[in-house]
Amino acid sequence: MKKTTFAALLSLVALTIACKTEKKQTIEEQSKTEQPSKGEWITLFDGTTTKGWRAYNGKELPPGWIAKDGELQFDTELGKEQDYTGGTDIIYGAEEFDNFELYVEWKLPKGGNSGIFYHLKEGYDSPPEVSPEYQLIDDENYASIHDLTDYNLSLGYTDKPEELKPLQQTASDYAMHAADPDGKILHPVGEWNTTRIIFTPEQVEHWLNGKKVVSFVPWDEAWYEKKNSDKWKNSEDYGKFKTGYIGFQDHSSPIWFRNIKIKKL
Repeated sequence: MKKTTFAALLSLVALTIACKTEKKQTIEEQSKTEQPSKGEWITLFDGTTTKGWRAYNGKELPPGWIAKDGELQFDTELGKEQDYTGGTDIIYGAEEFDNFELYVEWKLPKGGNSGIFYHLKEGYDSPPEVSPEYQLIDDENYASIHDLTDYNLSLGYTDKPEELKPLQQTASDYAMHAADPDGKILHPVGEWNTTRIIFTPEQVEHWLNGKKVVSFVPWDEAWYEKKNSDKWKNSEDYGKFKTGYIGFQDHSSPIWFRNIKIKKL
């Protein structure tokens, strides 16, 4: 009787240990699954909340930026309703990225203007002085809609904007590398476009609606020559960082983003 009881006790102990080991292995496996590995997509916007997003150089999301209809939107009317003295450009502040592939869908209104920043660091007056920018703009209508009409004069515009130069057009590496116009597809205002940005130390690529329109090598001799010859020649830290935040630009224009995701490369 005593031998039987002792054997049963040993069996119970062994079963308990086995269950704990199995539970630990299950938790570890779940943890590995939940943490995206290299090459897996990481969702930056879940379509319902603005979790992870905040103002550049700020702690909260600026007025006007909202999650609505499965989209991350900038609503200019909401932005005007509140007195906000901070910058209204935003970043995905939960994590910095070095080598990556970013995918995002976006659309603009007529005359709209925005941008996507990467390798962005905080502590500067504004993102453009430090971060490369994938330009988003209404190539066709931007200059004409900001012409010196009576309405625009009433808003304080005093200078007639020139036609957009290639370095200012959509998908360009703003003021550095112009998007190739051959085969470039830009959907009409109000329609969705897709963007891919691929960054590695060997190659940077800008894609627009399935077409590669920009390709360059970062930090090589040609890159520094461009950087030091024009707009960024007095911006000492422009483009020098090898890791940083993803950001979106508020350029006083409505903007809609969705399906925002990134892969680590």
